[in-house]
Formats: sequence, C-alpha cells, structure tokens
Amino acid sequence: MRLVLAALVAVFGAVVVPAAPAMAGDPGTQPIHDYASAVRERVWVQSTVDSDSDGKPDRVAVRVIRPSVGFKVPVIFQASPYYAGLNDVPNHDDIDRDGGLAVGSAAVADRAQNITFAGYLDNYFVPRGYAVVFADSLGTGDSEGCPTSGGRNETLGAKAVVDWLNGRAPGFDEAGNPVSAGWSTGRTGMIGVSYNGTLPNAVAATGVKGLETIVPIAAISSWYDYYRANGGVVAPGGFQGEDTDVLAKAVLTRENPELCADVMADLEREQDRETGDYSAYWAERDYLRDVNKVRASVLLVHGLHDDNVRTLQAGQWWDALSARGVPRKIWLHQAGHTDPFNVRRQQWLSTLHRWFDQWLYKIDTGIMREPIADVETAPGVWQTSRRWPLTGSTSSLRLGDGTLGGGGSHGRQTFVDNPSRTAADMVAPAGTDPNRLAYLSAPLTRETRASGTPAVTVRADLAGDSPYLTALLVDYGVADRFAGVRTLPTQDCVGPGIEGDPGCFFQREYVTASTPFEIVSSGWLDVRNRFSPSRTVPVKAGKAYTFHWDLQTTDHVFAPGHRIGLVLISTERDHTLRYPAGTVVGVRPSLSSLQIRLS
Repeated sequence: MRLVLAALVAVFGAVVVPAAPAMAGDPGTQPIHDYASAVRERVWVQSTVDSDSDGKPDRVAVRVIRPSVGFKVPVIFQASPYYAGLNDVPNHDDIDRDGGLAVGSAAVADRAQNITFAGYLDNYFVPRGYAVVFADSLGTGDSEGCPTSGGRNETLGAKAVVDWLNGRAPGFDEAGNPVSAGWSTGRTGMIGVSYNGTLPNAVAATGVKGLETIVPIAAISSWYDYYRANGGVVAPGGFQGEDTDVLAKAVLTRENPELCADVMADLEREQDRETGDYSAYWAERDYLRDVNKVRASVLLVHGLHDDNVRTLQAGQWWDALSARGVPRKIWLHQAGHTDPFNVRRQQWLSTLHRWFDQWLYKIDTGIMREPIADVETAPGVWQTSRRWPLTGSTSSLRLGDGTLGGGGSHGRQTFVDNPSRTAADMVAPAGTDPNRLAYLSAPLTRETRASGTPAVTVRADLAGDSPYLTALLVDYGVADRFAGVRTLPTQDCVGPGIEGDPGCFFQREYVTASTPFEIVSSGWLDVRNRFSPSRTVPVKAGKAYTFHWDLQTTDHVFAPGHRIGLVLISTERDHTLRYPAGTVVGVRPSLSSLQIRLS
C-alpha cells in the first residue's frame, strides 16, 4: 500500500453558526477570528469497545483547535492512524508462489508534546469560525486499543468522537477530569486522504447522528478490494506483499503495543493469503454493506491515476450512494494518491469552504445547484456535468472479428504467462507478443469519452500454475499525458499561522510526458472464483469457461485517431501473486467482449 503516506497531509477544521453575518454579496463565513488566540486542548474520548482486552473501554486521543468566541461552532474532524509515525514492518515475501491452479524494527516518529495541526484545515477554517479536531485512531499515538486495518473497533473509535461532540460520549482531560464539548454545535464534517479518508466512509456507514457531511479523498469503501480482487490476492501499486496485518503492525504506535499481540496474530490468520476468498473478515471491513445507513452528504474525491487506492473504491461507493439518493458531489482529478489541495488549490479551497458552509453552517451557498461532477479529463482540462457517470449507453465491444480486432486466428487464440514482465511492457503496441493478446478498435473518428466502471467477459481455458486473468484497457495513440506532480519553490499562504505552523504551503504543478499509449484501467480475476469472490472452485485444465469481472472505474477521453485497446495477460507482476511461468491461456475472441460506457 502504504495507505499511510498520502494520509499524512490530511487536515480539517470545524465550523458552526457564523460569528458574524456574512458579508454583503458574499454569502458564507469570513476569516474574522484570531487564529493566534484560538483555544487548543487535548481530550481522551471513551469509546464503546475494548479491543486490547484490558478490561476497560478504549479511549481515543483527541486534539482540538477552535476560535475563542462566545458561541458554539461546528467541527471539521480528521481521524488518522499516522500522527505518531510508522513502524518499519516487512511485507510478506510469499508473492512468488510454487504453484496454484492444479486440478520488523521500530522507527516511530516522536510524538509532539505541543498541540499543533498539520496541513491547511486549521489555518484556513479556524479564522472562519470552525473548530478543527484531530484524533489518533485506536492503537496509534496516544489512543488505547488496537489497530485492525478497517475493523469495526476503529470505526467505533472514530464514531465515539462524533458522539462526544454531540454530548453522547464521555471525555476526559489528562488528569482524568470529565470534559464536555459544550462549545460544539454537534454538526460535524469528517475529511481526510487515504486511510484518513476511509474512516469517514466507515463512520458515515454507522448512520451516527451529528455527522452532517464527509469528504473522503482517495478513500477505501471495501478493504477486500484494496488487498484482494475477485478471489485473488492483489497488492496495491508499489506495495507487493503488504496486507492488513502488515499495515496494522506499521501503525501500532501506542504505548504497550504488546497488548495487541493476539490481535495482530488474528489479523494475519483471518486475512487468508492462500485462497483470497471474501469472508466474514472482509465483510467487517466492507462499508458498502451498510451504505443504506449513510445520512451524511458526501463530497467524494479521487485521482484517476491512483494506483494505491484504486478508482473502483470511489466508483462503487459513488454508485451505491447514487442509488440511495444521498446528497453528493464528485471531483476526479488527473493525479494519483493525493489531496486536491496539491492539484487545483484555489478552486479546491473555495469548493471545500462552500461545501462546509452549506452542510455545517446551513448557509445556502448554491453549491448543491451546481453540476454534480468536476472531472479533469486531461492535465489542466476540467469538465463539469449534471450527472456522473455520463449519460450514454454501455457498449459491448466484441473481440476478434468484432469491434475490437485482433491478429491471428479468430477461433482459439493463445498466450503464455510470463510473470517476469510488467504490464506496461506487455501492452507496448509493437507487433505480436507471445505473453499477451491485444484487441484494438479502428482509429476513432471523433473524441470518445469513457466514464464509469468497465467490465470484461472472456471465454477461455487455462493450463498451468497461474490462476489469474488480467484485463488492461489501453488508449493507443501519442499524447501528452500525466506523468507526476512536482513541488515548486514558491508557497501559498492560505491563512494565518503561528511559529511552527505558518499556514504556508509549497505550490505544486503537473509533470507531463509524450507517450505512445496509456493503461487506462485494469482488472484481475482468480479463475477459481469465477462463481463468487467467496468461493474457490478448481478449474479443469484445458476446459473452456466463461469469466466475467470488473475493471477499475475511469473517466477517460480517447482522442480522434487513437484506438481503444483491450489487452489480456495472466500475471500482473506489480499487483498479483507470481506463479511459475508457462501457464497457457486459450481465448475464444468471438465469445469475449469489453463492456464500456462511451459518449
């Protein structure tokens, strides 16, 4: 993964009733409160769980910054397992397998003794009448309990803070004296990036009262789809061998971590790196199951080039929220695993400000009458739409003789698995390749936009060790494409600050590169789970089966003259387990297709 890295920059603030009427002609809260004199305090909130089994409820360490005013204010809340740093934990070394298809040391950052807040939320929002609250997730920092990589106890730990802000959970100071949040209106918005954005999804799925809105950025909606895919063990990009136990041990930074030894052992056993099957363990970490309880509005943000928390996490959450009519808005940008603050800073601050004013101060900012989607379809090119995915029919593009042509015989076509090669190497357009099958459309006569979640249906047989089928949606054609984000020497100051927290941040800009193709989306299947992610059923070597699976959610524009490509491989070296080379896959292209929404 490490889900951790991007989360470190997450921040937030809290708001409530405006301290003063909005300025004429500019409806919304104004930066009129003195940041330097803001109240800062530490509180330990008591949860309803005892995840370290020490006989008493786990307490959550909370840090508060709020304007020094005589009225109640709302809260912007960010929970995180990363505030105390990370332990150095090795990943699993089992990614190179012998066969399958047959019939660390501590490096924890010092805890800050003063109450400071990383990121931009406090500097920007406290002067505008919001409180900002940070909390150490259970088992991390100064909180009690044990981390469980998305388990129920972590959800209830963060939920307890929302309950405390609404007078429903007890809180205590460092000396053990009761502390209430009498300064809070109770209206709370949760926000964060990566793991910090996943916790808002989890807490919203409890239906807790007082959580008015969430802003999940690069967030997980189902942990199964983070570490698994359709029955296969599949790693996040760049973190081969990581799993829930590795992540939990990495963030286990509480005092007396030995109290969590049994919990860590349980995680390693129950996650099941052998079958990859969906189980009760993963159902506990699947927030889609409780989406019907969500009462908070949602401003969902994700990077279209995020190979860590992949885009299906956003797509399936968005679809589930849409089916329930949850008030919502979506931002999709060209970058990877990052905060939109690093991508489109001024527009993001304006949007987030109006969003929190709308839902936490109950000021009609007009944001809910604007287009529901803001999508960056190319670096620096933004398009809005009234619905997302875009309207338009889902096309079924048949392989071989159909709308996606392929070379060679159109009866049974074969390729041989080679786990030593990367996906990027195997989609390269030059010539035929023994380790892949590629199917390309004719050159497009007009700009064609794909949005939503593509899927594939493949009729194939396999003989060998690898149980994986991988589908890659590719844009073939030379173009200047996103290649990264770089930091500039200049800074923006988004609000007032103090020594050690100046409220100024380095500017960022995109790096682009001219490339002959781009992998737009990927999807993986363990063929033994062809009936269900929950059930492993062996296949018979050489027997043809019909397989169907989803790729990652996307929004991509194919330029005129470009070609839509579907490439089939077995092992994807950077994501799947690697079985011995040599598995032969036979595909019937006339019975196989790509399902994709085009407009």
